[in-house]
Amino acid sequence: MKKKHTLSRKTIYSTVQIGILFGIVTLFIAVMFYAYTLTKKSIRNANSTAKMAVMSIEAAAEPITLSKQIMSLYRGLSEDQRPKCGTSEYRQFFADVDISDESEYNRLLKILHQILDAHEEVDDVYLAMYDEDTQAVVYIADPCIDPNAPLLPGDWEKAKTKEIQKFLNWNSNGVLYDIGKTEKYGMICTVGLPLTDESGEKSVFVFVDISLENIRAEMKDFSLMFTLAMILLTVLITCMQTIRIKRKLVTPINMITEASERFADADNISNKSGGIFAALDIHTGDELEELAHTMANMERGLKEYGENMLKITAERERISTELSLAKEIQFAMLPHIFPPFPNRNEFDIYAEMNPAREVGGDFYDFFLIDENHLCLVMADVSGKGIPAALFMMISKTILQSCAMLGHSPADILAKTNEGLCSNNHAEMFVTVWLGILEISTGTLTAANAGHEYPILKQKDGQFVLCKDKHSFAVGGMDGIRYKEYELQLQKGDQLFLYTDGVPEAENPEHKMFGEERLLAALNSVPYATPKELLRNVREAVSCFVSDAEQFDDLTMLCLEYRGGNKEKSQDSSPA
Repeated sequence: MKKKHTLSRKTIYSTVQIGILFGIVTLFIAVMFYAYTLTKKSIRNANSTAKMAVMSIEAAAEPITLSKQIMSLYRGLSEDQRPKCGTSEYRQFFADVDISDESEYNRLLKILHQILDAHEEVDDVYLAMYDEDTQAVVYIADPCIDPNAPLLPGDWEKAKTKEIQKFLNWNSNGVLYDIGKTEKYGMICTVGLPLTDESGEKSVFVFVDISLENIRAEMKDFSLMFTLAMILLTVLITCMQTIRIKRKLVTPINMITEASERFADADNISNKSGGIFAALDIHTGDELEELAHTMANMERGLKEYGENMLKITAERERISTELSLAKEIQFAMLPHIFPPFPNRNEFDIYAEMNPAREVGGDFYDFFLIDENHLCLVMADVSGKGIPAALFMMISKTILQSCAMLGHSPADILAKTNEGLCSNNHAEMFVTVWLGILEISTGTLTAANAGHEYPILKQKDGQFVLCKDKHSFAVGGMDGIRYKEYELQLQKGDQLFLYTDGVPEAENPEHKMFGEERLLAALNSVPYATPKELLRNVREAVSCFVSDAEQFDDLTMLCLEYRGGNKEKSQDSSPA
């Protein structure tokens, strides 16, 4: 009896002491982690919003010219004129800036308003630029209009030197953000992404502001609730431990000890299967009861484990079979018989796809729209695995259906984008390069929806990147217009298309294969056929990544133009 009382008292003291110490340490860690998590979440939300704003602006507006005009006017102000910011006299200095309803400025405001309305957690999305000489941030377009102090084109505020240097000297690594406390806005997180002109110089920044003042209040409430919870938990655990030790610990331990002695007795070896531990009448509702049940069911558990292993193995085989079937279906949807058009000698084509998983989201396609027009497609669906494969099949079907109707590349992408956006609950998208080759003349009309640059080799030359203008990815946003361009292919020219899995393949040191190695692999063997070119690139990638796991799908296509067929051209010409 004395031993039980001593054990109970020791448990109470130990539980209280550990509870208090554990509560203090846990409170400190939890508060720090909570604040860190909220801050990181704010940075991620702001960065995601900034990326969407950049893509929307690049697709529908031209902010570079407006920014340069405003910054030129600002830098032309004297030291006496700049402090007049916010006055009607100061506005006259920027009277040449067109802010009418049809102006580029209002087009930018509409885009920024849409993004701001779609992200409730964001306080402001705006365009601004730093002026290092005056240590100021100059506003270009700000949709968050304060009636007491509206920020119009040319208005400015003082900025910290450290902040200016951080944003102007950013090297595109990581997230560009700054957290600081200001008198006007309080604690605020600002994430920025630069927009550069043709020379690569930063001309304007897309800024996203998220207030961090609410984090302080949430931390205070969290600390109070956590402290109360720890006090109640400590009291509850102490009471429960006392009762358990007095009533349900010592006796069950003795019972298990005696059963263990009988189990270990050499005279009772033959009776071990009779249920020594199963005969124990222990109903403590805790680990002791569980221990008694575990010992009693040990043999039965081993038997069930073997049966379960057989079931798991069968289930894995079923899943593997289904994935293999899905892979075969996906492979069958892609052109895989080469040469695909044996009776056509005007061109040679070869393509292949190596998914990172059993099925992938990349796809290629080529088909004759008519006797004189060949359609080429290279695409990459966001994500991987089964969802990407399903979206890939839908995208491929819609693309081919629109192309066979005789539309231009831009119209094909627009129609496909309309079809995918109409019921895209998964919010997936696909980058697409699509071109239509007029076989008789070698004229290739193409459009690029956020995909990798095509690579072209002219006869007796080397492969070089064709840095075409990208449009927004298909399925990402409704109402996008796509831009077209033309390439003139001569006899002997070769066109190489691919997905980002090729240049972004990583070796064990996490270095990417890159465009330079890709071009080197393509140019390694002059006058190679399309099939040989793809084999050279695949071998170069395999050698580079070594034993590293394949992270993304590898999809490639190569077309060699051998010159137009006059007879085919005449046969397919309009009557």
